[in-house]
Amino acid sequence: MGSGEVKISGWVNSLRIVGAVAFLEVMDGGSLQLYTVVIKRHEHPELWNLATHMKIGSAVTVKGSIPSGQISKRGLEVRAYALNLLSEPIDFMPLDPSGKTPALLDTILEHRYVALRIPRQRALFAIRALVVEAVRNYFKSLGFLEVHTPKICGAGAEGGATLFQLDYFGRVAYLAQSPQLYKQMLMCGFSRIYEISPYFRAEPFSTVRHLNESWGIDAEMAFIEGPQDVMRVLEDLIVHVFEYLKAKGQREFSELGINLQVPRKPFKRVTYNEALEILRSRGYNIEWGQDLGSDEERVLGESMVEEGYDAYFITEYPWHAKPFYIMRKKEESESFDLDYRGMELASGGQREHRYDKLVENLRDKGLSIENFEFYLKAFKYGMPPHGGFGLGLDRLVMTLTGVQNIREVVLFPRDRQRLLP
Repeated sequence: MGSGEVKISGWVNSLRIVGAVAFLEVMDGGSLQLYTVVIKRHEHPELWNLATHMKIGSAVTVKGSIPSGQISKRGLEVRAYALNLLSEPIDFMPLDPSGKTPALLDTILEHRYVALRIPRQRALFAIRALVVEAVRNYFKSLGFLEVHTPKICGAGAEGGATLFQLDYFGRVAYLAQSPQLYKQMLMCGFSRIYEISPYFRAEPFSTVRHLNESWGIDAEMAFIEGPQDVMRVLEDLIVHVFEYLKAKGQREFSELGINLQVPRKPFKRVTYNEALEILRSRGYNIEWGQDLGSDEERVLGESMVEEGYDAYFITEYPWHAKPFYIMRKKEESESFDLDYRGMELASGGQREHRYDKLVENLRDKGLSIENFEFYLKAFKYGMPPHGGFGLGLDRLVMTLTGVQNIREVVLFPRDRQRLLP
């Protein structure tokens, strides 16, 4: 096949007949490219007859040439000389695959496999794949090792009632809330690791930002001097992802109508106490120690944008509001959250690496020492100072694509209402 020729294997999204010319809009299943296939009756009467009777949604292969002068406004134009019908739909299409008629989100989620023929839908998941690619490239460049920790666990990283419990051959087990405990244990043998994996929270979420099964980007690094070392790695990761996507995802962002802007470095650092002052100045009276809700996060985000910062860290949270493994600093902690325009993307900090202090932390949180004995053992053998973060992959993709509901960027989302498909 010559340089000006192409073979398309995909689905018919729309059909338009203008006089003796048939226009088939075909979405290629491999390249994610949208093509406008042109067939003229006087040139290929048999192909024209086949095309004019084609059902929307049919699977086809097309061979053709790309003309030098493009006249189509949708997709790359192809003059077909071969058309093969592989499969026809046996039911009405549940949505318009061309995307010209908008579909409800519930319809998209119920028929995601068909919705992926819509250019906008494909763009969302092409961007998600690019994000994962960018993350791996970044960590590899810094010498981080990719690891895979168990998702069936004997104890939860956070404890409490947010665990999905299951019967593990007569023993109680849980789906992993995060890889936190295991990635800390690995600091005894590796000094830089990361993981991209699912995590599970048994909370009755009903928001546009939460799911019960989510994907996260977790990193842990040893021999740090303080949480600022971790924040620098996270800050550079976010900027790298934005720059990578801006360079590699032009077609996808064009489809979404987005001009991606790389966040300004260095990110603003705001202590928890400073955040409370900003909120109080705007009419939100938050008691010290209280976590920030979605309204408070939004208002704080607006304040940061006014200062020219899309991304910013909130540091030194009250220790009692953080998990037991975070290093304590009197009543505060060596912790941080990373927010972007009012949405929390990541949390992290320096971990407690001293065995006796860790035991004390567990007791202060009312957690069973016995349940965490497997984890505590790793801190008996020269555990170095370390820290890390957990970054929400789904929320990061939300931020990049500008969607308003996290379910839009997850292929088959799991919340308390949705278990199928």
